[in-house]
Amino acid sequence: MECVSNFPKRTFAGKANDSPVIALAGNPNVGKSTLFNALTGARQHTGNWPGKTVATAEGRCVYENTEYHFIDLPGTYSLMAHSAEEEVARDFIVSGSPDAVIVVCDATCLERNMNLVLQTMEITPWVLVCVNLMDEAKRKSIQVDTQALERRLGVPVVGASAGQGRGLDELMLRLSCLVRQNTPPTPLSVLYPTPVEEAARLLESAVTKRLGQVQNSRYIALRLLDKTLPPALRDAFSADLEADRFLAEEMDAAWRNLDAGGITPELLADDIVTGLVRTAEEIAGTVVHSRKKDTSLRDRRLDRLFASRLTGIPIMLFMLALILWITLSGANYPSDLLSRLLFRLQDGISQWFLAIGAPEWLRGILVSGAFRVLCWVVSVMLPPMAIFFPLFTLLEQFGYLPRVAFNLDHAFQKAKTCGKQALTMCMGFGCNAVGVTGCRIIDSPRERLIAMLTNNFVPCNGRFPTLIAIITMFCVGTAGAIQQIYAVLLLTAVLVFGILMTFLVSRALSATLLKGIPSSFTLELPPYRRPRIGQVLVRSVLDRTLFVLGRAAVIAAPAGAVIWLLANTSVGDLSLLSQCTHFLDPFAKLLGLDGVILTAFILGFPANEIVIPIIIMSYLSTGSLQDPGSLEALRTLFVNNGWTLTTAVCTMLFSLMHWPCSTTCFTIWKESRSVKWTLISIALPTILGMFFCFLVASGGRLIQSFF
Repeated sequence: MECVSNFPKRTFAGKANDSPVIALAGNPNVGKSTLFNALTGARQHTGNWPGKTVATAEGRCVYENTEYHFIDLPGTYSLMAHSAEEEVARDFIVSGSPDAVIVVCDATCLERNMNLVLQTMEITPWVLVCVNLMDEAKRKSIQVDTQALERRLGVPVVGASAGQGRGLDELMLRLSCLVRQNTPPTPLSVLYPTPVEEAARLLESAVTKRLGQVQNSRYIALRLLDKTLPPALRDAFSADLEADRFLAEEMDAAWRNLDAGGITPELLADDIVTGLVRTAEEIAGTVVHSRKKDTSLRDRRLDRLFASRLTGIPIMLFMLALILWITLSGANYPSDLLSRLLFRLQDGISQWFLAIGAPEWLRGILVSGAFRVLCWVVSVMLPPMAIFFPLFTLLEQFGYLPRVAFNLDHAFQKAKTCGKQALTMCMGFGCNAVGVTGCRIIDSPRERLIAMLTNNFVPCNGRFPTLIAIITMFCVGTAGAIQQIYAVLLLTAVLVFGILMTFLVSRALSATLLKGIPSSFTLELPPYRRPRIGQVLVRSVLDRTLFVLGRAAVIAAPAGAVIWLLANTSVGDLSLLSQCTHFLDPFAKLLGLDGVILTAFILGFPANEIVIPIIIMSYLSTGSLQDPGSLEALRTLFVNNGWTLTTAVCTMLFSLMHWPCSTTCFTIWKESRSVKWTLISIALPTILGMFFCFLVASGGRLIQSFF
């Protein structure tokens, strides 16, 4: 094939250059983002559930001394623009910005993917089809004849396994030739019923006269007939197409042809969709061959277990308890070891400050304050996150998380919200800020906002240490494996209560501040896939664990300095920290807490992990955060300072339901761009947490009055 340079000047990412712009389109969950990462070296997170790509991503790839700009479009099943993802993908392709479009398909279900391929080829002939997941198709005994598919479609077709890096060289070679050739390919044209074809031909000539020789005149004509012309094309005509005199006669003639053929506007849309589906079915039937009669039998058997009404919810709760047990039992030793290493390093830094003659206040702020809090955050957060996130990612890649959304969809529909909120809620167990960001997968702005406001009702890794310590000290004890199982079951019950609160608050918001009709929720259940263990470990540690830990550390260190100043700056006979605890004590007692506990939660706003250390520091009046030692010693300290079982329960409730941490609040503001909704996200759980604490405390006082 002769390749002749024919790049037009384009403006991209704020600069004009001669580099070709390549759009990556495809159905959700076909490995499009994996291909994007493999080509550009980006670290966009990928997973085995639909909707992972919720915004466009940009990356660059250099091939044979030519730089290519890749745009990873949101996953979409169609370009008919029934959702925000479809609008973004369609408008970018229609705008003419990309020099070529790579449509990524799943080799295991090619027929369904052909619908998007055919629609894309109607918009532009500069299309390359990448049949991805060829390795998975091979395991399922499915063969795709890519050469036959290329002959049928009339555009380049390449087979690939992006996750394993196979087929990428051929893909770039074919892409390079495609963007360099002067003459565009001649893609297959979908044939519709005769009246529709005649009407489209009439309008094609009118479009050509109006806009000049454009490559997608047939697509424009069909959209004019269907009255779904994209805004980018509508602007090319008059604002009101019906008032465009140039098109009036042609539109009337086209509709007379349709009326004569018995085609109404409703039937026209059905005929267009039917034509696409039939063509896709016919193409797939000739190029896809399978040696097995039913390649999805295993998936259906697993779905009877994971997604049935009888076993779906119990298995989901069991999986939650199992992950918590593995996380808790596995994190104890490395957390203790890491704590000892970091605090030993702190002693060395402190000695260095003494050796250079640094002022005591400077050593206190930087070492006893900022560095010690940083040590607490790292030692408490890193081990459980390093266990939880890989486990979470394994379930994600296996394909279990969409089944969780399916199981909880009915409950979220009752709450007048979207079933995809189940996925964002699961992400919140690792980090609420990550869960808020994940809310982008929800199409409806109303439902997306509800999901962001309620994500804090599931505890993140930062709140687990407080909950676990209190459950262990006051509910089950510290000795033996049986006690550890009891602790996991109680913690699971606390998390289930948080999930129930998510449902109730979502329903209340839907009936008050955020009224609206719940949008339809169509979630494709992806095939079960064998997770890639190495990729899971690398991506979960680099993209999730270290990212979240780094974000928390940046906030926690300055907070430690402020806490040290409050504890070591006196007004009269009391430090500022003691002044705060005394001031808040009467109100805190109404909630079943005390001033020290409430102050600790306030000062723990930057990082929830430091709540317990602040409580210890205040009770011991040391002026710096202290290692609690054993849980038995910690329980004795708390009991000596007035803690009862009621205090423990109220502290757990308030830990579960209080304001989000600073990182989550910032993320909510960043996603909503609204100070109002950020403040509501703070007030909502806090008011509910105080209400439930007051009820429990009042009940405890009432019971005590009888004995």
